[in-house]
Amino acid sequence: MITLKTLRALALVPLALSATLAMAQTNSIVMASTTSTEQSGLFPYLLPEFKKATGIDIKVVAVGTGQAIDMGRRGDADVLFVHDQVAEEKVVAEGFAIKRFPVMYNDFVLIGPAADPAKAKGKDIVEALKKLNTANANFISRGDKSGTHAAELRYWKTAGIETPGDKPAFANYKACGCGMGPALNIAASSGAYVLADRGTWLSFKNRGDLAVLVEGDTKLFNQYGVMVVNPAKHPQTKVVEAQKFVDWVISPAGQNVIAGYKINGEQLFFPNATK
Repeated sequence: MITLKTLRALALVPLALSATLAMAQTNSIVMASTTSTEQSGLFPYLLPEFKKATGIDIKVVAVGTGQAIDMGRRGDADVLFVHDQVAEEKVVAEGFAIKRFPVMYNDFVLIGPAADPAKAKGKDIVEALKKLNTANANFISRGDKSGTHAAELRYWKTAGIETPGDKPAFANYKACGCGMGPALNIAASSGAYVLADRGTWLSFKNRGDLAVLVEGDTKLFNQYGVMVVNPAKHPQTKVVEAQKFVDWVISPAGQNVIAGYKINGEQLFFPNATK
């Protein structure tokens, strides 16, 4: 026989389940970020540590920086973790993100066939690109409005090489419209040159005869920033949880985790939130 007490207890079950579901939803956020942070292996290393510290899950959508920032503009993410400072400052100025914080840096490198048929090897990215243009070398561009693609276009412009339609004019320049890993795969299979972030390069396995040809140029500096999407534009933004991630990743705890991520003893990212 079911008692009144039992009925009351059963009536509370849906409420408890609803509260549990609501808490689970609250304790997760969406981060729009770059393929470089994902494909380098940083996030599988970093985000579990954040969850240990806060109990908050993060779902990462890894796309080019331009696409990630557009997700913020649309309100499809709670936090942005990207690497195109000009575009980042613009989205803050437009009011779609609250404030930009520097997090870490590494650098870009020019990758190409070890034989280097265009003779591009050296420490000057602009001179290297001029040589690629003169030689009509095979070059693979991300072509996806990512932070890496934006940097590449700036280098071509500095080299004085025309970029109609956002790409250089020489015939063997190919835009794949793809992430960093796929672009490296194409370069490896076709013996082409490609601009890459060092983090993805260090974690990339299918190198073939590719090698680092240009590195060490100060113009190749690659800064990452983090921003919370502005709830004034998108009220559904989980501001509290997103801000907890920002606060943690720029804190000594988060910065130490970033510094500790290495592949074969080599550090991939260098924290600089306090610099």
